[in-house]
Amino acid sequence: MFACATCGREDHPYGSRRCARCILAERLTTLLTDPTTGRIHTRLRPVFDTLVGSDRPQTGIYWISRPPGDGPRLLGAMARGEIPISHSVFATLPGNRSHTYLRDLLVAVGVLDAYDPRLEQTTRWIADRLENADNPAHAEIVRRYARWHVLRQLRTTAGKHPLSKGQGEGARERVNAALVFLDWAAARGHGPAEITQSDVDAYLARHPGRRSTTGGFISWMHTTRVNTGLRTTHPARALPAVTTSDQQRWRHVEILLHDDTAKPYVRIAGLFMLLFAQPLARICHMRTSQIDTSARQTTVTFDAVPIEIPEPLAGLVRQQAEARGNASYASRRNGWLFPGGIPGRPLNTENIRGPLVALGIRPNASRRAALFQLAAQIPAPVLAELVGTSQNNAARWAALAARDWATYISHRAAKQQPD
Repeated sequence: MFACATCGREDHPYGSRRCARCILAERLTTLLTDPTTGRIHTRLRPVFDTLVGSDRPQTGIYWISRPPGDGPRLLGAMARGEIPISHSVFATLPGNRSHTYLRDLLVAVGVLDAYDPRLEQTTRWIADRLENADNPAHAEIVRRYARWHVLRQLRTTAGKHPLSKGQGEGARERVNAALVFLDWAAARGHGPAEITQSDVDAYLARHPGRRSTTGGFISWMHTTRVNTGLRTTHPARALPAVTTSDQQRWRHVEILLHDDTAKPYVRIAGLFMLLFAQPLARICHMRTSQIDTSARQTTVTFDAVPIEIPEPLAGLVRQQAEARGNASYASRRNGWLFPGGIPGRPLNTENIRGPLVALGIRPNASRRAALFQLAAQIPAPVLAELVGTSQNNAARWAALAARDWATYISHRAAKQQPD
């Protein structure tokens, strides 16, 4: 029978005489020791405790020793005082997986404050795009637009909830669209201050799909007096289309309630979407604090109103609230309802979207179907508080439901008239 020669424990054998936990502790002590004190660096002690106390210490040994080892080398440099333990260090480094993984680990164990990776990635992308723009004068104008409008909006959103992939991509598209528009106008012989309303109309007529990405820049040019002669009109927002029937929606609900072959987190997320019209990005960022099992009923709070969850969904949710992620450490008790494989991070939406699509469930169409039915049954202000959408969006869905139901009723009344 195996027993570690150092600690006497019988679990996690690593070689013939010692356990993985003792070997990991020894290697981490060497890596994290501050030479000025001869002890583990005070600020990095949570890293040592988390890795050594993990359920799978062998994974920690592999992470330290595997090539190229950028993360561990960076961690060692921090312990030796060669570089500061701060987010600013990562801002100067290439955004590769090793650096991102270490940064997320430091955030997960409390060494660094939380940050939004998509905000930083988008900020870096915009800086690189403008640095390499063909026209430096255009780049300087768009840099101001990006700093005071695009990124300002993005930071405000990130302060409320983590940014989605679409929000980051949308910011990039607006910056790129501004450069493309200025270059197009320059080809017609007009600088930014010389662009006419006729130029704007001609550009949008030729590229109607760019109205949403370019319109904000044109409005900003007018507001900031780069060119006060420009205007852009925004067409009325069309009512959303519903392409999934309520019958299909409930058939998908039945599949997720009873298909044990699907992963529990996929079933729960799909049901939150189909029953409560929640978008996948918001579902993935749900916290265990939004689930209440203290009373006889299990409830979930998406925004302001607790909602009772029926069985068997309630049972799945209770189990998920106790689940750990795939990360070997910093994945338990981190507050995420759907913990992911990266320390301190939740599941990515694609971890759920793909399996749902494989089951024949289209997330966007299914969520619209759920919103349509809820809007037909619940007053718009209540719907907004229930599912966590804006009052304006709830009103739009209520208008759609009322219009379609009114059309249906009038159509039925006409059919019942005698010939």
